[in-house]
Amino acid sequence: MPQPIDLYFWPTPNGWKVSIALEEMGLPYTLHLVDIGAGDQFKPDFLKIAPNNRMPAIVDPDGPDGAPIGIFESGAILQYLARKTGQFYGATDRDRIAVDQWLMWQMGGLGPMAGQAHHFLKYAPSMDPPNDLPYAKDRYRSETARLYGVLDRQLAKHAYVAGDFYSIADMAIWGWASLWEGQQQTLADKPHMARWLEGMSARPGVQRGRALAAEKRADFRKDGNAQSVLFGKPS
Repeated sequence: MPQPIDLYFWPTPNGWKVSIALEEMGLPYTLHLVDIGAGDQFKPDFLKIAPNNRMPAIVDPDGPDGAPIGIFESGAILQYLARKTGQFYGATDRDRIAVDQWLMWQMGGLGPMAGQAHHFLKYAPSMDPPNDLPYAKDRYRSETARLYGVLDRQLAKHAYVAGDFYSIADMAIWGWASLWEGQQQTLADKPHMARWLEGMSARPGVQRGRALAAEKRADFRKDGNAQSVLFGKPS
């Protein structure tokens, strides 16, 4: 039995990527909650693992050559776990290139754009004083819509994002895509994305990863202290 991996986590789309992967891969793990609203991500012990003060992060006691290793950045963690287990990375070099492409698409495109959409559509208008910025709202809502159009066209050709096989790219994208309503998006013109979302949400591993510490997930619109920590806004 492998030693449990230490998972540093909070229930957000980025955190879900790794909790889902661990569940899908059947890897044992020990949960360490990083309360991002309270500033746990800035604690010195966590910064030793994740110097960019972002979760998730992991420490694998059975890393390369049997030595422990700490890893930050959700995409890097997914690649590491897929290589470690030989799962969800495709069967060929071409498969792995496709997985990496769509993983980078999520890391560099969908995650940042959808995250900004959430911020300007949901959180900024609720600040004191309100920051209701029409240009920012339109900019990120529109770019998120463009990206979901790209995703829908890819899923028209394949069962999953990187091809006809389930991969870490699907795990990375699902968390953000599952929150499409909060990003003020529509699935009416994206039937392939809708089909994929439904299939992903039915997977037991996705359900378990999404449910991890779900009771801790909060709406920071009413929490000035958390806004100060997360957005650099004085409370």
